[in-house]
Amino acid sequence: MGNNESIAGGQKAVPAKETYVWYKKFMREYPSGLQTLHEFKTLLGLQGLNQKANQHVDQVYNTFDMNKDGFIDFLEFIAAINLVVRGKMEQKLKWYFKLYDADGNGSIDKKELLNIFMAVQALNGQQTLSPEEFTNLVFHKIDKNNDGELTLEEFINGTEEDQDLLEIVSKSFDFSSVQKIIYDGNQPDTEGRFPSNLVTRLI
Repeated sequence: MGNNESIAGGQKAVPAKETYVWYKKFMREYPSGLQTLHEFKTLLGLQGLNQKANQHVDQVYNTFDMNKDGFIDFLEFIAAINLVVRGKMEQKLKWYFKLYDADGNGSIDKKELLNIFMAVQALNGQQTLSPEEFTNLVFHKIDKNNDGELTLEEFINGTEEDQDLLEIVSKSFDFSSVQKIIYDGNQPDTEGRFPSNLVTRLI
């Protein structure tokens, strides 16, 4: 199993009784104790995507796979639930930063942000801004030292201070729809899938 490090440390943990309920559900759905990337995409209804969109979904999966073994185990799964249900905005922004920082070097450059927004656009359809316009806007607003890279501090402070930017960032992974499936979509249908009206989208 993966480690028990929290994806977004500091939030209130899922109570033990609730954790046990989630464990039974997780093991019923994934008897091996591991959720694969394919199963993750199936749960979210995200098959048949183009290359850019697939790369984005893969990156989301990788941020939840904390020990990088190629699977999401139960400890990683419950850490993700902690983030979605109980995480504060700053903790979620730290997760978004990790999602955008594709090479894991601790900063986001224009290419990384451009690639993310292109993938989000591929999943969500036409946006008001082009990927290039969005990337330039973000760096103009929050790259305080104009070095072409965003640190975690710049990203969090700049996003929290700009509600329009915060809304756009939030659409790169919609926590509200994930929370809906957590609370309402726990029982699969007769074919073993979660109900279609509760399937979350990455937008």
